[in-house]
Amino acid sequence: MCGRFAATASIDEIATEFTLVGVPERELNQSWNVAPTSDIYVIVEQRLEIMKWGLIPTWAKSGFTGVNTINARSESVHEKPSFKSAFRARRCLIPATGYFEWATELGQYPTKQPFFIQRNDKKQLAMAGIYENGTAAIITKEAEGFLASIHHRMPLFLPKEDWQRWLDPKINDEVSARDLIRQGLTPKNAELNAYPVSNQVNFTRNNDPSLLTQIPLGEAQTLL
Repeated sequence: MCGRFAATASIDEIATEFTLVGVPERELNQSWNVAPTSDIYVIVEQRLEIMKWGLIPTWAKSGFTGVNTINARSESVHEKPSFKSAFRARRCLIPATGYFEWATELGQYPTKQPFFIQRNDKKQLAMAGIYENGTAAIITKEAEGFLASIHHRMPLFLPKEDWQRWLDPKINDEVSARDLIRQGLTPKNAELNAYPVSNQVNFTRNNDPSLLTQIPLGEAQTLL
């Protein structure tokens, strides 16, 4: 899953990197610890918008917060009641400096050890997402390569050549939308790196650049 990420780029930086033609009037503060229900930047077609992280479908009853719908599994997003309508017609990109993941018992790292994952070139990650009613969710998939030694899930990242297809509102049926996922919209793991960080990221009250500082692990637990 993806339960926290960092968003430190300015509106101008995002607009330039993603070649956007529309941006919001207000700018969000930099965040090194974006948590569920926070305001986040979302790219819709060629516009940058601000939405809440945690999708709230139109039919949701009063009190539905979106906390449990921050992620949508790529394997079932087309059929889950909370996500299927948005998946067909309202797909987006969610830019991020990087994201945090907590080690599970699957790998050689201490369970619950947080890692920060980013691009080697430090450019923005383009996480696949869906949106509805000013709220959004990140699509996740089975982890691949070295990332699978940390956690069994990862966000679905989109390479630049696939952004336009993913955002195209004319692709609005389930079969076509699922084809976009099946065609392997994910960067090579070689483009990503991960390193351990302090467990201070566990607490939403902590939000400063130190959360992205690499910490040492024991020799037997060093990241390959």
